[in-house]
Amino acid sequence: MSISPEVLVALALFFILLFSVWGRNNPRRVFRSIKAFKELQRNIELSVEDGSRLQIGLGSGGLLGPQSAAAFAGLTLLRQVADIASDSDQPPIATTGDGALMLLAQDTLRSTYRRLGIREQFNSKLGRVTGLTPFSHAAGALPLILDRSVLGSALIGSYGNEVGLIAGASQRANGFTTGGSDRLSTQAILFAAADEPLIGEEIYATGAYTNAGAAHQASLRSQDLLRWILIALLIITALAPLFEGSQIVQ
Repeated sequence: MSISPEVLVALALFFILLFSVWGRNNPRRVFRSIKAFKELQRNIELSVEDGSRLQIGLGSGGLLGPQSAAAFAGLTLLRQVADIASDSDQPPIATTGDGALMLLAQDTLRSTYRRLGIREQFNSKLGRVTGLTPFSHAAGALPLILDRSVLGSALIGSYGNEVGLIAGASQRANGFTTGGSDRLSTQAILFAAADEPLIGEEIYATGAYTNAGAAHQASLRSQDLLRWILIALLIITALAPLFEGSQIVQ
């Protein structure tokens, strides 16, 4: 028994629409606890209170390949952090290693400032390219992370081994570090180097856990439901030969 990709896509869209509509009428949404997002929320609030800032790292994966999903997760986090901390003394700053991603980061911040009615406080330097190769991007981000005004770093994007340099610098500065990536090798580095790493697909739950909107929560619920459907189909497929064999014996 198998399901074609087209059917899976159709089911995913159906469940997303279903949960989006149902979520408006049922505001109580319960997800499992992920400590990284709790600590991130706490550090966002601390940064506003003590006049420090957060550095949001978007990686250097770009927007034209499979790594774009991780980049958009980082942009979602940037928008949510900016909603809370844009009018503080030290607003969040976004770093990336891709020019197109920098433009999107600047546009995300600009639209947030406009929505909050503080458009005149926006500065394009809040979204910047620190290097056009992975390690030059990491090297360019180090001075920002080691700045005493930076409370911590959230590294949400497509990173490689260079993420170890960034996380290590944050540790030397006694800053909080969380992060997630679409690469297994990078996840292993973050597991050892970050205070609260995001494991596996947790990076793609960023929008749902930071209250980015009903669509993000509906998407997460749809993924969970599709997993259970696939698990059930695998079990049925595995057990089907046993029932066929018993019928032949009879």
